Amino acid sequence: MGLDVARAVAILGMVAAHLGVGVDEVSLLEPATWTGLVHGRSSILFAVLAGISITLMTGRFARPEPERMPGIRLSMLGRGAAIFVVGLALEWLNTSIAVILTLYGVLYVLAIPFLRWRSRSLLLLSAAIGLLGAPLLALLLAVVLQPMGPGLSLVLVGTYPITVWLALLLAGMVVGRLRIDRGRTAGALLLLGALLATIGYGASALYSAHAGSDEESVSAFGYSDSGLAGKGYESFSSEDYGLDGEVGVPPDALDFDGLVCDDYGDGFVSCYPEEQLVDSSESGWSWEGESWSGLGAGWSEYPAMLGAEQIPAMLLEAAASASPHSGGSAEIVGSGGFALAVIGLSLLLSRPLRWPLLPIAALGSMPLTTYSLHVVVFFVLGGPLGYYQDPAGWGWFALLLVIAATAWSAFFGRGPLERLVARAARAAAEVPRARRSEREPEAPPVRQ
Repeated sequence: MGLDVARAVAILGMVAAHLGVGVDEVSLLEPATWTGLVHGRSSILFAVLAGISITLMTGRFARPEPERMPGIRLSMLGRGAAIFVVGLALEWLNTSIAVILTLYGVLYVLAIPFLRWRSRSLLLLSAAIGLLGAPLLALLLAVVLQPMGPGLSLVLVGTYPITVWLALLLAGMVVGRLRIDRGRTAGALLLLGALLATIGYGASALYSAHAGSDEESVSAFGYSDSGLAGKGYESFSSEDYGLDGEVGVPPDALDFDGLVCDDYGDGFVSCYPEEQLVDSSESGWSWEGESWSGLGAGWSEYPAMLGAEQIPAMLLEAAASASPHSGGSAEIVGSGGFALAVIGLSLLLSRPLRWPLLPIAALGSMPLTTYSLHVVVFFVLGGPLGYYQDPAGWGWFALLLVIAATAWSAFFGRGPLERLVARAARAAAEVPRARRSEREPEAPPVRQ
């Protein structure tokens, strides 16, 4: 039940983030900013819980036996494929929500090779990916000059990079093998999570305080996190469009000295340092209508373009960034610790507050259904390509979700999409029956 409560917290957090609840910057000394905790951390909590669920399905305290692995692999493939298809259907609605279910389905497949790993090995790999994955990814992207493609967007450079999710999934698999039904284990998770959150966010805060005095700050994907070449301006995001009508900073507060700016119309201006300007006549790049022509100058311009990537600053930013969905190492440690603390607290509260938390647990028992339902409602209210926000109505929407989930659980049990995914997993793992003509003939009965 404690895990269902934690899943409900993750679902309600994502609903709140999508409806515009919370601010971008969170300060422990300012309670008014605490609602910003829903951004990014809700999906990371979902990732850790996914790892725990995989362990509970495949063996719990012990690794699955070798003879069970063929069926488990097929079941995981079927489950992942079903979740992936549900994610595609939600993406088809074309809302402004970054649907997590497509990558969630991919994770079920990626977890298959690690099902029989020892807990220590899983923990070491999780730590290695969490600490080194973001800088290594930033380095590889810089070396090939920021490539883009559907596969890369899905698993590496999108809103949910695999370097974040796989590290947290493996950590969740380790947690799932613990005796999480014991209060001592839950308390240890709460304390460990609080410690990791302090380390991750503290390291990022120290870096930000130091980088604030530097001239430039470059993100892991080659863009300036501080806006205009490190001049202290916040970059834009979709959340900026719901803050009392204010977007960005006033124009007279901008300093464009030393910057080259391109006006693309419709009020959009892109600015960058003059030293990063590349002569189109030499590089082969030119802008014609709505598309680029000439795919760069190739190896002749590669050294100059690679130098413009500012790799050392980029690697440092990839390691120290803790902002939501940045994919930085500090975000993995800090938000991963926050997720462990939420799970530990949910486990601790689920016993003394069992009856009051039953409706919340009902919501968390069908996370796939309730998550999909909130995306569909978002689509109905906002329409295709619409951006719907209702911070004031978030509480009512959350209450309706809880009531609907409780009623469904009381009368029907498992959620409808959970039933669908379970059926797909069983169908994938089912051993095909031999045809009657292919069966061996039965031995004749022996008379006694």
